[in-house]
Amino acid sequence: MSHYQTIARALAYIRAHVQEQPDLDEVAASVCLSPYHFQRAFTEWAGVSPKKFLQFLTLKHAKAALARNATLSEAAGQSGLSGTGRLHDLFLTLEGITPGEYKNRAEKTRITYSLASCQFGDYVVASTARGICYLHFYEDEQLALQEMRQYWPKAQLCSHRDQQHEQVNAFFTDKAWQPEQKLNLHLKGTPFQLKVWEALLKIPEGRFTSYATLAQHIKQPSAARAVGTAIGSNPIAFLIPCHRVIKSVGGIGEYRWGPERKMAMLGWEAAQAGATPLEKAETQLPLFK
Repeated sequence: MSHYQTIARALAYIRAHVQEQPDLDEVAASVCLSPYHFQRAFTEWAGVSPKKFLQFLTLKHAKAALARNATLSEAAGQSGLSGTGRLHDLFLTLEGITPGEYKNRAEKTRITYSLASCQFGDYVVASTARGICYLHFYEDEQLALQEMRQYWPKAQLCSHRDQQHEQVNAFFTDKAWQPEQKLNLHLKGTPFQLKVWEALLKIPEGRFTSYATLAQHIKQPSAARAVGTAIGSNPIAFLIPCHRVIKSVGGIGEYRWGPERKMAMLGWEAAQAGATPLEKAETQLPLFK
């Protein structure tokens, strides 16, 4: 059985038994590996330990239960947790807030959004009081708005172009944009995703890096595949420059908003820096040292 097939079977087992909260020995036995070898193989492939993966999956179940207006006790039970104390600990560990605060915050979050266009096409941008929380390029306006509502299902959405949206427009056009200006971002994601997105922000304009190099930079050199998954989940296009990550050998790699748009971004940024995309790719990899 290949390495991928082994991990895929383990993932399927964890998902199927999430309410039973299987331990390391049980999951390892399901794929006929020792706990030691399974722990090592899983962590190298996924970028997180089996225990941490189970925690993320459990948290997702709990959030879905709370979104259905379940009580904290019901959410804990439906997620396979023994009580609200474990639910409380899980939220504090992974989210930094209590489950009650999460439930209330989701209902009270007010998000303003607007539609605009730039050199890379049409986009929808959304923000909270804390900063830009969403920026997606789109081809179909109604589908784009539907996807945004799914991403923030319980927030109060308001169509309005605020100052932060004007900053985004200035960022794209360079009109009235000052280098010292800061765009605040409001991100929600797993600790691993946040670590990857933070690393993306450190890639200068007009410079590229690879998935493997990015994995090395966050000190998880065996997690290039997991890094790619986190990049694919980036909720804020261009501002978090996931388009600056390309394949180590041949091709520019996939892009959530289309490979043609990614190539356009790379070409535009390289032109601003006075070099072709190929020259930049050859001279700037690896970026991190």
